[in-house]
Amino acid sequence: MRTTQELFSLAGKTALVTGGSRGLGLQMAMALGEQGAKLVISARKQADLDDAVAQLAQHGISAHAIAADLSQDEQAAALVDGAIAHLGHIDILINNAGASWGAPAEDHPIDAWDKVMDLNIRSIFVVSQLVGKRSMIGRKYGRIINIASIAGLAGNPPGTMTTLAYNTSKGALVNFTRTLAGEWGRYGITVNALAPGFFPSKMTRGLLAQMGDELTSHAPLHRLGDDEDLKGAAVLFASDAGKHITGQILAVDGGVSAV
Repeated sequence: MRTTQELFSLAGKTALVTGGSRGLGLQMAMALGEQGAKLVISARKQADLDDAVAQLAQHGISAHAIAADLSQDEQAAALVDGAIAHLGHIDILINNAGASWGAPAEDHPIDAWDKVMDLNIRSIFVVSQLVGKRSMIGRKYGRIINIASIAGLAGNPPGTMTTLAYNTSKGALVNFTRTLAGEWGRYGITVNALAPGFFPSKMTRGLLAQMGDELTSHAPLHRLGDDEDLKGAAVLFASDAGKHITGQILAVDGGVSAV
């Protein structure tokens, strides 16, 4: 029987983290690296990736960066090929790349709807399928972690956010997670999702400036997420400590979705 420390170890494991150059993606990449995983991180902008690699290096974590726009199928395929070439294989996939758009439903631009849906759900299907076929299924092992949101668990209270496409995409990702878990469990692949609440980030900066006090007051823990609150949950789903957990959605939101 392994110890708890051994179960949570990622020594010898490999991981691809999309949207890994900043915010929640970088936080989770840091967590996997701290536990011993070999990393490839991806984002659209090479400069942001270079900064992230430097930050990881300051913590003794080596990471390889590949720039890719995952809304473009050919770039998604190139990312997976490049990650496998660098890592040898992919044990852990964190699908974190995403986008949002704020507009009233009656005025929501169709091209903005397509942009959000293409990145937030279509690209996750594409990348997961590629990683599954090229690395996980044949090896009978894999950990896929999708980053959903509490916005995918419910609508928005009146007078708050107008993010129809974002909420819809994250709701789709919740059931994508459950359905893929049902199909790929026979291959030894677990598929789970984290559903963060409100964390300070580039995406939430404007909302938190406008409504941050109100949002924290409605959370049972009366706080926003911080730069370490996703680390433990990500490692649980990525490691053998979570090997009997699949198809689950874990809200990391200070209790907001519970009340």
